Amino acid sequence: MPIYHPSICTQRDPKLLVGCGAHILDLQTVVKDGILGGAQKLDLKEMIEELESSIEVPSVFICPISLEPMQDPVTLCSGQTYERSNILKWFSLGHLTCPTTMQELWDDSVTPNRTLHQLIHTWFSQKYLALKKRSEDVQGRVLELLDSLKKVKGQARVQSLKDLRHVVTAHSSAKKMVVDNGGVALISSLLGSFTSHAVGSEGVGILVNLDLNSELKKNLIQPTRISLIADILNEGSIETKINCTKFIKMLTEGDASTIENVSSLSLLVGLLRMVKDQRHPNGVTAALALLRTLCSNESIRKQLVGIGAVAKLGGALSGLNAESLESALYILDVLSSLPEGRLALKNCEDTVRNLVKLLMKVSEICTRFALSILWAVFKLAPEECSVLAVEAGLAAKLLLVIQSGFNPELKQRSAELLKLCSLNYPDSIFISKCKLTRTIQ
Repeated sequence: MPIYHPSICTQRDPKLLVGCGAHILDLQTVVKDGILGGAQKLDLKEMIEELESSIEVPSVFICPISLEPMQDPVTLCSGQTYERSNILKWFSLGHLTCPTTMQELWDDSVTPNRTLHQLIHTWFSQKYLALKKRSEDVQGRVLELLDSLKKVKGQARVQSLKDLRHVVTAHSSAKKMVVDNGGVALISSLLGSFTSHAVGSEGVGILVNLDLNSELKKNLIQPTRISLIADILNEGSIETKINCTKFIKMLTEGDASTIENVSSLSLLVGLLRMVKDQRHPNGVTAALALLRTLCSNESIRKQLVGIGAVAKLGGALSGLNAESLESALYILDVLSSLPEGRLALKNCEDTVRNLVKLLMKVSEICTRFALSILWAVFKLAPEECSVLAVEAGLAAKLLLVIQSGFNPELKQRSAELLKLCSLNYPDSIFISKCKLTRTIQ
């Protein structure tokens, strides 16, 4: 909504400022052109509520007190116009001045500004009817494209899917139209073993934008379709990769039993490649979000360790943003619950060093995950890992955690880790590793 700019709008005004382009409309013109004449009588309040957030309302229609469109404008003797309820409330508080100019009023009566009211009603009516017409046009276009998909093949099918994807992403009303008119089943039928990646990519680009119920999701979780989506994810553009990732995550939401059905070795490899490619932060975030969901399944956790996820995620830690970093650490923490996961962490020195660097650097939850992972590795090989971690600055970081405002459990874990670290050093050397001042020593 625009900032209010004071203007004088009375019944005697020869001209009114209307629209975003600052057009001047005189009353003879608006009557001649029918702007004040034949507007369909629609409820002004309802139109304002539906349109206000999506369009820029001319400042002349805005009440200077509430900064909202006026529904019952009235004019004071000062020439300023306000919403009736707002100015009457102003008077009830004992003010006998004009809120905009602050000049004293010699008359506290208000005069209905019928011309401005009619202009407001007509302007909103035109915008409202235009919106409804666009909505009808969108519905017609959706039905036309769905009918086309039943008939066309080859490149024409790809083009129809692309057009439908553009309509769905641009108009929220189109999403419901696709679902209500059997579009999900139609698009799903196009996804199979012999589907081209061009068709599959556009199909997923549509489906990921729809609101699917559990029954529709269940019908989509078929081996051939999931296999196709995994292939498209590995070979498509970054936009396609993100759409496929979000779509698979959407299929698993609300039903953990579906996780194993949507996962595959090909999918996991593709997701780890997306994490490695840090040129596209949105892709990294989407891939880690799906991996976080998938690793709740034990067999998938073992698969991830088997394809080198520990080293790949550990090597990527330093380049992640806060949201992605939390997901990556969560996944590593879950993988460290497996014996093979702990072994992989022990053998990945860069991951241990990166974990030490992250302590006290991003957030308390990231510090908690990092400490949990380090603790799992230390229990496996305390002497080997403690030397590596201390050389990376772990002792000093642990002391900072102990002195922080973190929760007691986190501080206790830090104290236990610090004790394990100290076992491999004489006191004097260990104190020097902690980087303490002489006074604290």
